[in-house]
Amino acid sequence: MSRPIVEVIALTAQDARAAESGGADRLELVTDMAADGLTPSVADFAGIRAAVSLPLRVMLRIRDGFTPGDLDDLLARTSALRAEGAEEFVFGFLDPQGEVDLAATAAVAEAVAGCPWTFHRALDHSADRAGVRAAVSTLPGLDTFLTSGAPAGVDAGQGVLEGELAKDGEPGYTQRILVGGGLRADHVPGLKAAGFDAFHIGGAARVDGWTTPVDPARVAAWRTLADA
Repeated sequence: MSRPIVEVIALTAQDARAAESGGADRLELVTDMAADGLTPSVADFAGIRAAVSLPLRVMLRIRDGFTPGDLDDLLARTSALRAEGAEEFVFGFLDPQGEVDLAATAAVAEAVAGCPWTFHRALDHSADRAGVRAAVSTLPGLDTFLTSGAPAGVDAGQGVLEGELAKDGEPGYTQRILVGGGLRADHVPGLKAAGFDAFHIGGAARVDGWTTPVDPARVAAWRTLADA
């Protein structure tokens, strides 16, 4: 069995170097956490890529509250990031009713053809989790769902996550579950015992939340916890 994945949110090259030093396997690159994470600039991506050797999954989300009118702008930014060397991505879109916006999600999946990508925590805010999974599961490149199981986080959603893991291999449930969103260290032993092997942290990798940079010692503690 391969070692568990520890993915860390990075906003800057400093974050990225600290996460790599602490033993992270992969970074999710975002900007503006006040809006729950938006697409970084091409320059920021390039700076982070030059700073570390880790795989980088780049958020594709240009505002808090996607609208169909945003798609052209998002596709242009995606193209620019790919031209700069971005090879992995994070995205996923819902409509105002909480159903998957399959047209937008499929258009971005086509724009990143050949690249692996994560459907992010929009899943946790959907009206029908199973419906979202079924709708997007055959899109090319999708290999991961980032989810806490519930909008309120892992405390509320762990049972949902375990139910979905039990369906591993069934249609709509072939992708890896990356557990994140309200994830705490005390959740990890139980999640590991249930069979989860991928963990996503943001504020938990920092001494004082988003006002402080990633702390390599905190990442190292999560590395040890995931590997225990």
